Amino acid sequence: MPEPTKKDDGQPEVAPDSSDVPSENSVEVTSKEAKVATKDTEAIVTAAEAEAAVPTPAAEPPQPQPVVIVVTELEPVEGEVTDPQPIVTEPVENGHNEPEPTRPERSVQVIEVKEEESSASKTHDKDDDVTASTPSPPPPAEDGSTPKKLSIDLPNDSDPESTRGRKDSVWSLGDGQPPEEIDKQTENPPLSTLLIEKPQSGSITVGGDITFIAKVEAKDLLRKPTVKWFKGKWMDLASKTGKHLQLKESFERISKIHTFEMHIIKAKENYAGNYRCEVTYKDKFDSCSFDLEVKEVPEVSQSIDIRSAFKRREVKQEETPEVDVWEILKNARPDEYEKIAFTYGITDLRGLLKRLKKTKKEEKKSEAFAKRLEPAYQVDKGGKIRLIVDLADPTVELKWYKNGQEIRPTPKFIFEHKGTQRIMVINNCQMSDDAAYSVTAGEEKCTTELFVKELPVNIVKELEPVKTTVNERIELECEVSEEGAKVKWMKNGVEVPTGVRSRYRVKSEGTKHWLIIDDASKDDTGTYSLMATGGTSQAHVQVDLKPLKVLMDLQSVTVLLGQPLKLNCEIYPGNVPGRWYKNGQLVQPNDRISITHKTKNHSLDVESSTIHDAGDYTFVPEGYTQTLSAKVHIIDPPRVHLEALNVQDNTVTIVAGNKLRLEIPISGEPAPRVVWMKGERVILDTGSRVRAETFADHTCLTIDITEREDTGNYKIVLQNEAGEDTASVRVKVVDIPDPPEAPLVTDVGGDWCTMTWEPPRYDGGSPILGYFIERKKKQSSRWMRLNFDLCKETTFEPKKMIEGVPYEVRIFAVNAIGVSKPSEPSKPFIPLAVTSEPTMLVVDDVTDTTVTMKWRPPDTIGAAGLDGYLIEYCIEGTDDWIVANKELTEKTKYTITGLPVEAKILVRVKAINAAGASQPRTIQHSILVKEVIEPPKIRIPRHLKQTYIRKVGEVVNLVVPFVGKPRPKVTWLKECQPIDPTISIRNSDCDSIMFIRKAERKHSGKYELSVQVENHIDTAMLDIQIVDLPGPPQAVKIEEIWGNNVALDWSPPKDSGNAPITGYTIQKADKKTMEWYTCVEHYHRTCITISDLVVGNEYFFRIYSENMVGLSEDATATKDSALIVKEGLHLKNPEYNDRDFTEPPRFTQPLINTFAIAGYNATLNCSVRANPRPKVVWMKNKITIIDDPRYRMFHNQGVCTLEIRKPSPFDGGVYTCKAVNDLGEAQVDCKLEVKGGFTFFELMKRGVPLHLIDKYMNESKTSESEKKGSD
Repeated sequence: MPEPTKKDDGQPEVAPDSSDVPSENSVEVTSKEAKVATKDTEAIVTAAEAEAAVPTPAAEPPQPQPVVIVVTELEPVEGEVTDPQPIVTEPVENGHNEPEPTRPERSVQVIEVKEEESSASKTHDKDDDVTASTPSPPPPAEDGSTPKKLSIDLPNDSDPESTRGRKDSVWSLGDGQPPEEIDKQTENPPLSTLLIEKPQSGSITVGGDITFIAKVEAKDLLRKPTVKWFKGKWMDLASKTGKHLQLKESFERISKIHTFEMHIIKAKENYAGNYRCEVTYKDKFDSCSFDLEVKEVPEVSQSIDIRSAFKRREVKQEETPEVDVWEILKNARPDEYEKIAFTYGITDLRGLLKRLKKTKKEEKKSEAFAKRLEPAYQVDKGGKIRLIVDLADPTVELKWYKNGQEIRPTPKFIFEHKGTQRIMVINNCQMSDDAAYSVTAGEEKCTTELFVKELPVNIVKELEPVKTTVNERIELECEVSEEGAKVKWMKNGVEVPTGVRSRYRVKSEGTKHWLIIDDASKDDTGTYSLMATGGTSQAHVQVDLKPLKVLMDLQSVTVLLGQPLKLNCEIYPGNVPGRWYKNGQLVQPNDRISITHKTKNHSLDVESSTIHDAGDYTFVPEGYTQTLSAKVHIIDPPRVHLEALNVQDNTVTIVAGNKLRLEIPISGEPAPRVVWMKGERVILDTGSRVRAETFADHTCLTIDITEREDTGNYKIVLQNEAGEDTASVRVKVVDIPDPPEAPLVTDVGGDWCTMTWEPPRYDGGSPILGYFIERKKKQSSRWMRLNFDLCKETTFEPKKMIEGVPYEVRIFAVNAIGVSKPSEPSKPFIPLAVTSEPTMLVVDDVTDTTVTMKWRPPDTIGAAGLDGYLIEYCIEGTDDWIVANKELTEKTKYTITGLPVEAKILVRVKAINAAGASQPRTIQHSILVKEVIEPPKIRIPRHLKQTYIRKVGEVVNLVVPFVGKPRPKVTWLKECQPIDPTISIRNSDCDSIMFIRKAERKHSGKYELSVQVENHIDTAMLDIQIVDLPGPPQAVKIEEIWGNNVALDWSPPKDSGNAPITGYTIQKADKKTMEWYTCVEHYHRTCITISDLVVGNEYFFRIYSENMVGLSEDATATKDSALIVKEGLHLKNPEYNDRDFTEPPRFTQPLINTFAIAGYNATLNCSVRANPRPKVVWMKNKITIIDDPRYRMFHNQGVCTLEIRKPSPFDGGVYTCKAVNDLGEAQVDCKLEVKGGFTFFELMKRGVPLHLIDKYMNESKTSESEKKGSD
């Protein structure tokens, strides 16, 4: 087949063949499956046959473009033995979808001729060489209205590579279109010109990228249009975006153009096909179709397959028998349909089966006709056509029909007889002759259809451009080459509506055609065109507005509220409509507002003005930029609208704790000033909890969290220029009642108890309606409601409790507002038996008048719990037991007081619970009431183990606890001398207090405290340091002056204030002003160089000394001044002596006696100074600690740390830190005591000897006493 070439107008052109050999592909209409075409919608399918083809010369003038059915063969899949099947596509009407210019499919033409639209726009393709009035077997149709079916038989020929695996550019049978709709003429909706740039068809290779672009002008659009991309007929590509498909949108604000892009990335073979872009905006619609061709990439390989290279030529040489898919389907069983569809590549099996149902059975061979009429004939307008049938029986009566009406012989219709042939000649064929014809011979009937092809209509006189103004008449005239020709008028590419209600009128006289617009508007501006079959003519029409003149401008007015408001103006031209705006918002007419337009006058009337009618009014003539403006001012006296609250007596009731927001509408113009008052107090808008706010149309009182005190009358005062108004609102705050007191359980039984309570103190402003009672198990957190009906009394008896389980009860009070918070739970109670006797009763301490006992709780306490213990004693030899504690004690230790000296007593302890007293636990031996001597022990507080520093004039109050029995004798000494009488000393049984009301420097020193019990003495040293401000430095002098630098030198002060000097402050003063400025602060050395002095100035210097208290009161100044001169600079290099920084170890921070808790990590810290760096060794009880996992040692920047992991009581002792270097060694000690640990009972279980247990318990008791003393 000849290769197609591209014409200038974008249509495919086929070069003439060098021979008259027809195309190898053919479309055959068989007698079994043919359908007789209807008059308006059916097409003629003609195939080139070698013996009957009438070729058309290449130089034939352009003919109307026929609607083309494209037949594309499917490429068989490699590895499968399948026969290629055709895809027959439906004709595309009205020329909207054009075939791809470079598509090399083999095609046959379907010429569609309509009487109603004889001048439809068609373009003749030069493939008409194979189109002629070719006779074909007559169809077995009964009448002219029976639809015809197509059966397509193609030889096994391969298509070009560009067509392999590609869907067609128009709708195919494989798209699932019902068969009854295939033959219907598609009517596309009118398109509007939205796309200013349409996507163009393209071709890429497999794996390549391509972009299709569509642009829409947004000049007249209020929002972004909607764009959809489709493949084929229905596939929406918006849901297919991903790796290979991307859709993008952009908008250029300057040019106001929306750009829509579809990117296809790394294309595959199945991406080829027809695509469509649809643009929608409100009632406007535009569409464009384009094609994508995907070509295979040629593979270059050394091993070339010669057979595959000449595959096309070999396939052409093979003679493959034709396959009739329709016949196969018709003869196959229903269960074989899917297999046949897969074998022959049928994509729409359902559509083919629907067609198959309409296929009629093959009729018997005709007995009347030896040769029937062809299915269809074609003739040019004005030409002559001969319809020939051959009769089997020449004697049969023959009748001819046109659209069912019998044809009589006339000069137009001539009947001829030649042997058995019967011929009807139709002369001077016109469009009215385009019809269905039939011939009857006896009982049989033969039908055909005649298509009259109309010659193209050319443009003789072009349209001329028009420029006018609105309301004028526009007349566009064009002349064509033929009278009565059908033409189409277009505006901006969209057909102009010419109905009864249309603004456009169309007129034609002979060869002239007019488009008339009687009353032109600005919307009529555009490009108008006339389309004929032989060409198109277009011209631009420009409609401008007439100049605007203001005859009467708008006037600003002031109107009383409720009075009518009228605004009017006059403009020219008078027929120009306009819009009214208030404060930029469009004014719409309603029951109250009326807008009128009478010739030149435009008016806006408001029946009864309101506050909202005030503002800036603007009248905007339509189509003009000029506007008319005026201001409307509404005045109104203020008024409070309390009726909007809709409450009785203007009283608002609210529950306390809620947020109260009273919004009261107010009116008045201008806006009134609003004041809220409660009594004489004005409520401001800046309040935190209670505040008043005023808005344009209402005022608001807000109380974030209402309280009882917020109850009262609130007054509102409104004032403006027009008057004043007042109103009052009462606020009543109600609340839930307070929770009752904790209930009392007065009696307990096995599974019940009796409880009572008092009413709540505050009922919330509403009477108490009753109470709810809840109980829970003591170990639980879930409360259970005991009564669902309110309890009116203040007593209640809970029942059905589990014996032995501790319970708690609580009360809720209820009033009309709600339920109060719960009361505090009652004391736990247990309805169970008494406990067992206490255990391990021992003597803890004995004095001359007291005996302290301690014991362990009972082994079996029971479910009733334990309320406390009762201690009793009796004199040995009597049975009179005396109660020692009037109230139960919950502790397991008690001191019996008031005992006679040297008496022997017996002691017993009972455990008490709700069920009663347990069996007593009595001590086995009598106890002698006589005090035991306890050696004294001083417990120095931690802050007194270091130097105690206070400033002069401060109060000194030192409390030093100690232990010892009997009462120790306390003695204070200062450096082995009696203390100053100004120091007050107060001693007690357990501590001694030193008090100095106003400290002086003479009170500094080391104080020795001695505590003596008989021959036992314990001493402690306290170092007290009273510090004061230092004196000024000595001998401040100027050492040297050079350049703008001065070197100063001085000596430390005589009086350091009993504290180390921490630094100096140096100041300078110009001799001219003598104003002192600080140069350096916190300077530590006694010499300094002051730099950056001003040349030519003379300076004095003074220096303050500083210690931990502060700066000295006076400063020492230089006697001489330093004059900074510009020249004669001499630098004197000072001599420096090398300093020896080596030193033996010295602990700057010692270890401190520490108390640790058993089971919790403890750390010991100290700091050492030495050079070279010393070796640090830790020891416990003089034994070096080496590789013990319980200890971790750190040494960083002179800080030494020992960490003891989870110490036990046996880790207590004396710890030593020792530092050693080449110059010497030093060490510090501290004592570590571990508190807690094992109980007496646990030590007994572990088998510890009694003397060790007694020692451990005594140490624990001593540690507890020291802690209490230090606190």
